[in-house]
Parts: sequence; structure tokens; C-alpha cells
Amino acid sequence: MVNPPPSERFHPLLRHHLVNTLGWRALRPLQERAAEPILGGAHLLVLAPTAGGKTEAAVLPVLSRLLTEGWAGTSILYLCPLKALLNNLHPRLGVYFGMVGHRVCLWHGDTAPGERRRIESEPPACLMTTPESLEVMLISSRQGPRTLLKDVRVVIVDEIHAFAGDDRGIHLRAVVERISALAGRELQRIGLSATVGNPEGLLDWLAGHCAGRKGVVAESGGTAQADVLLDYTGNLENAALVISRLHRGRKRLVFCDSRRRVEELAVHLKAQGVSAFVSHSSLSLERRREAERAFAEGENCVIVATSTLELGIDVGDLDRVIQIDAPATVASFLQRLGRTGRREGTVRNCLFLATNPAALLHAAALISLWEEGFVEPIYSPREPFHLFAQQLLALSLQHRGLARDGWQPGIGRLPVFREMGNEEREAILGHLIRTGILGFDGVWLAMGEEGEKRFGRRHFLELMSVFTSSPDFEVLHGNHPIGTLDWLALASNDGSRRHPVILAGRSWDLLEIDWKKRRVFVTPSEGRGKVRWRGVRRGLTFVIAQRIRQLVLASGESTRWSARAKTEMANQKEQFHQVAGEAGRIYHDAAESRIRWSTFAGNALNEILGSVLERELKQELAWDDFEISFPASTDVTAIRTTVEELLGAPNLIERLPGSQELLDQLKFSACLPPALAKRAVYGRAELRGLAQAFGIPHDCAEEIRAQSKTDS
Repeated sequence: MVNPPPSERFHPLLRHHLVNTLGWRALRPLQERAAEPILGGAHLLVLAPTAGGKTEAAVLPVLSRLLTEGWAGTSILYLCPLKALLNNLHPRLGVYFGMVGHRVCLWHGDTAPGERRRIESEPPACLMTTPESLEVMLISSRQGPRTLLKDVRVVIVDEIHAFAGDDRGIHLRAVVERISALAGRELQRIGLSATVGNPEGLLDWLAGHCAGRKGVVAESGGTAQADVLLDYTGNLENAALVISRLHRGRKRLVFCDSRRRVEELAVHLKAQGVSAFVSHSSLSLERRREAERAFAEGENCVIVATSTLELGIDVGDLDRVIQIDAPATVASFLQRLGRTGRREGTVRNCLFLATNPAALLHAAALISLWEEGFVEPIYSPREPFHLFAQQLLALSLQHRGLARDGWQPGIGRLPVFREMGNEEREAILGHLIRTGILGFDGVWLAMGEEGEKRFGRRHFLELMSVFTSSPDFEVLHGNHPIGTLDWLALASNDGSRRHPVILAGRSWDLLEIDWKKRRVFVTPSEGRGKVRWRGVRRGLTFVIAQRIRQLVLASGESTRWSARAKTEMANQKEQFHQVAGEAGRIYHDAAESRIRWSTFAGNALNEILGSVLERELKQELAWDDFEISFPASTDVTAIRTTVEELLGAPNLIERLPGSQELLDQLKFSACLPPALAKRAVYGRAELRGLAQAFGIPHDCAEEIRAQSKTDS
């Protein structure tokens, strides 16, 4: 006898509408497998590629529980990392909830005050929001927002992988814990994610400290029936030419990994007569929606985007995904690949167009890892002392005063705070009180005068977000917002007339700059504009750098490489063959008169170790993704001895650099003693893998010394 599918247990009203309103004959296998544990109240992680049906896998069984158990008030929270994703999902969830007589509402920074008051007076069954908006609700001076959260029973976290690897993820978990304490019940936690390398670890991160059943439901993306190719164009203009000639009449989504490249490519495409739209975080909401809507409704067109369209924002059915250069990780590539192949008879596809040799190596390594089924694991930052301080400040506002140990009922269950040493917690509290960020009358902690100065503006808005945003300028054409620009784009070094700027895929002349209000008024320009945004160099990861070394040393070619890619890869193999072959060795580069340590460890780890060696050896060093180099006069034995001591040191972080510039990268670093701020900064780096990444370098010291004598 065949057991009925779990969806047969859905509430009759929901089953009726799935068949008669939506016309669904059955759920997908992933959705059926998720239904049983969710109906039973289990904490669940649902893993599937983009467009794999994750949203319905979570929402439908929760909706059934809402109907069956008669939940009142706002019982469901649906959290996303981006407002744009919330806005995009809202109509879809509105259909599901509306067909069974319930409402779903948005609550984020763009929600009008009148709409918020309506939500408070008429609570919807589901509230779609962000962690930052929940923090605002919790510390609100009005009781209404907090009252709304007392009925919560289930929290669904969409795109959870976008949270888990950084500070926002810890903040999210702390906010959910505080809502659980406010509601007086264990909240069911459901995470929706793209494929990750450590699903059990991600589930433990989400709900490891919670009571009840826990599980993972996964659907692998795999490499089967995926059309992935790598081509080499040499520059962005040539890439635009290739895009203009390929797949004419089709809808193409092109990913670039910077706003500057998005805007430049759009200009090149338009010069080729291509109907091109752009989407990135510096465009106004109105402009992004216009572009996404026009693209969704068009046929022969291209939309060029940053990672804003990597997450689940729907822009309709796509024919092709094209990647300029390479994303940082395999996981990111899988998200982008999953944008295609949705229609019956089509396959997932992605064309990489490398615009320089370094990008070609990066893309080739990434494709090679993907073919093996590798996906990066996600790890949460360790020792987030700054977030403990932020939570103390937020809790003091939420409760209008906090006992010295009053943080425990709200966030004390979270392992990341519970396992923090008492010495560290007391040091943080002491620092907050000494600096006046928190006031303490011997019994109660409250926001201090210095805390008001630092965080009190705009109702403590700076306290609500754990990431730092740059002070951008709003760009207006008349009264219509276009987007934002970095102040660098507005600077004129010699006082001459400023060049036109590129934004939203076209050039604009600057009419007026209001420096005080951070507003720029523009008019369309016929001139050729420039694009300038601040950016941080994104180095290779250890895994990618190591795979590049393997590819450089390998004799074969991939069938996924075009003829141009094969030719340039041959050039790169010839150029890097010696460096790759010397990996792990210290050797003398006579041509450059440098001593080099070939590591292929990636930029982040090379920078950490290079900074320490620079200070310890009192030499000016250089490093990149593949090596650390020293002046020819450097004592090779001293290099090995210093590295050996460093990698074996129990107090590794104390040996690492801790400049104020470094500490300023950490939001709320002023809330910590410098030693703890330094530990929090390096808690974001995977230092535990440092010894494995490097090992103790073996050298040919006699050979180097002999070579040095010959050179002299």
C-alpha cells in the first residue's frame, strides 16, 4: 500500500485552493519532503537551487498549521536579506495567504507610517521584514510594534546563506531570540538556502540550541545537463561585442561583480545597439523596478546586474546567463546558474567572459571545482564581541533599563554569547560604562550620554544595523530619484568642470551639488561619462588559489574552454608554471632581485601573514594571491624561523597587526576595549586554517646564498 503524500495532511481549504485556484496537480518532491517535518513543528533547513520551490516548501505547510491550529495575530515572520527581495516576493505570498482568507504585509524602511499603524491595528498573519526592521520594532518607544511580535510562532529565513557568514547572521539570531523571549515560546525556525558545503553546520547555526526535532531537506543542483562555457575576450568592450552577437532575440542576464563594471558594460552594449537595462544597489528603487519590469516583459534584451539579482528576485523566464569574469565563490555561481533552465526543454547555462588573464584563471578554477561538486562551507564569525555590545545597548533601550545580567533572558541561550568568557563580558560592560556609552547607577544599565551622541540620531537608526554603509549622495533628475553616487564621483581635483557621470546605464551632467543634504541634481548628457565608486580589492579564496595552481601545472585542457580561452590559458600556464611549481618553497628571483615564497594561499591569508612578517623582519614586503615577496637582502633562515614561531604561537592574534584603521572596519569597535576589538576583527578570518594553508616553508637557503653572491 502506497502511503499518501504529506500534503494530503494539509488543511482542506488549502488543498482546495492549491487544486482549484492555482491549478496544481501535485507538489514538487522537495516540497513534499519538507511538508511532514514542518507540519510536525520541526526546525528545518531547506536547500535547493534558485527557482527550486523553496518558498512554497516552507510557506504551504506553515499556512496549513495556521489554519488547522487557529493561530491568531501575526504568527509568521518571513525574513529576507534585501528589501528588494521582500518587495518581489510579496505579491506571490499575498496570493497564497489571500486565497485562504489571511493577509501578508511588508514592514521595512520604505513602509509608510500610516501603513505601519494599520498593520498594528489589524495584524496580518504573516509579516515580511528584515532583521534590522525587527530591531527597530523591538526598541520602539511605542508599545504597538512589540505587541505585534508577541504572537509569533514561526520564523522563515529566506536566503539564509546570505546571512550566516557575517555579522548580520549573528544579529538575526539575537533578534529572533529576543522575539522568542517576548512571545514566551520556542519559535519554529525554517531556513531556505542555496546549496552549501556544510548543511548540518548551517542547521546547527540556525537552531542547534533549540528544543525539538531538526532536519535538512536538500535537492542537489549537480552538474548534469548544465551548459557551462568559458571564453576569453581580453577587455569589457569585446565582451559587449560578444554579448551583442550571441543569442539575439533571447533574454540575457549578465552578471558583473561591481557597480562600475555594470554601468560601463551597459554603455558598451547600447553602443552596439542592444536594448540594455541595469540593476545594482546604487540605483533608486523606482529605477530598479522599471529595469526589472521592462526586462521581464521584453524579449530581445539584456539586463546587467551585480549580485542584487543573484538572490531570488524574479525577472521572469531567462534564456541565458552570462558572467563577466567570475564570482567570488562556487556557491555564488550556483545561484546565478540556477536562474536558467526553468522552462521545460531548456537546460541551465552560463557563459563566462573573462576580460583579463587573472579573471580567466579564476573562472577556470571555479568551473573545475564546480564540476567536482564542491561548494564552500559557511562559517559564522567567531568572537563577535562588538555584537554583544550592540545587543546590550539595544536591550537597554527595549526594556528602558537593564540589570547587569539582564541580557541573559533575551540572548543568553545563543552559544556565541553563552560561551563567551565572563572575563570578556565584564571587560565589554566595563568599557561601555567607563566611556559613557552606557550609564550605570549601581543597579540599572541605560543608554549613556556618549551612547546618545554616537547612536541617538534618527531614533538610534545607526544602532539597528550591524553593517556600515558609505555616505552616498542621492542623485535626482528634477524630482525623480535616479540612485546614489559615491562622493568620489563628485570630487574635482583641480577645480575644473566635472565630467559627466554614468548611472542607470546613461551619462548625466552635474547641475548642482548640495553637500550638506548629500543631494546631486543632474540632467541627461550627450558626453561620455565616468563611473567611480569606492571598492575593496577582492582577493581569491584559499581554495580557488590552490585550484589555479593545479590547473597551471596540469597538462590537459577543459572541453568547456573556447579556442580563445585555451590559447590564453596556455600563455598563463607558461607564465605561472615556475611559481606554481615552487609552491611551498622560498626561492630567489634573479630577474626581479627578490626572494619569493610561493604560497597560492589567496590574498586574505597572504595579507595576514605578510603583515606580521613585515613587522617582525622589519622589511618592506609585497603580497598577492599567490606569493609573498621579500627584498633580496632578507635572511631566509629568519623567514622560516618567524613563520614557525607564528604558526605555533598560542597567542596568534596578539602577533597580528591591530592598527586603528583595521579596527575602524568593525562597526561598534568603539564599544570594545582595543584588544577585544582586534580579536573580533580577526574572528572573521579563518585563522584556524592558517597552519594548514601555509605549513613551514622549505627553502633552498644555500642555493639562494650562492645565487646572491653570483649576482653581486
